[in-house]
Amino acid sequence: MSSQKGNASRSRGQKHQNTTAYKNDKYGASVQVKIANSKVHDGLCQRCKEVIEWKVKYNKYKSLTQPRTCVKCSQKTVKDAYHVICKTCALKLELCAKCGKKEDIVIPVYTQKQGEEEEEYTNQKMTGCTRRKEDFNELDDDFGDLGSDDDDFASDSGPDKAGSGKALVPNVAHVSFKD
Repeated sequence: MSSQKGNASRSRGQKHQNTTAYKNDKYGASVQVKIANSKVHDGLCQRCKEVIEWKVKYNKYKSLTQPRTCVKCSQKTVKDAYHVICKTCALKLELCAKCGKKEDIVIPVYTQKQGEEEEEYTNQKMTGCTRRKEDFNELDDDFGDLGSDDDDFASDSGPDKAGSGKALVPNVAHVSFKD
């Protein structure tokens, strides 16, 4: 019998099988579900990470409303649900923040210093890629002498008409565009 204590083998398959998987945001995600789905579970061992991901997946995850007390430093610094050790203590002691065991940490704790370095790197990358308004103004200044270039091409192609190059290019210096 399968209900017998210690009997791990089962003689038949599952009685009821769902046709579609459960979705925690099926009827529109609430704010709590969106936060839980986007949260990165760092500083945890593999088993604890899987447990918390299961809670998020099946809508059982309940976030903290107030910080909890860390079992190592006795300060109210635990801000993540289901954790018993704060991130600073878990990082220093290399422990899992949920179970407190010295296991292999799957995703290392995201420290403040690393965050500042990453933010600085992305800011440098963004300023290098984007063009400022001044750059566009400089590009506009380069196109100010189009009339003289048109005169050169007009003289090569046929007889020279007085002011024909200026007439081809309209003056767009005072035109404004609205987005």
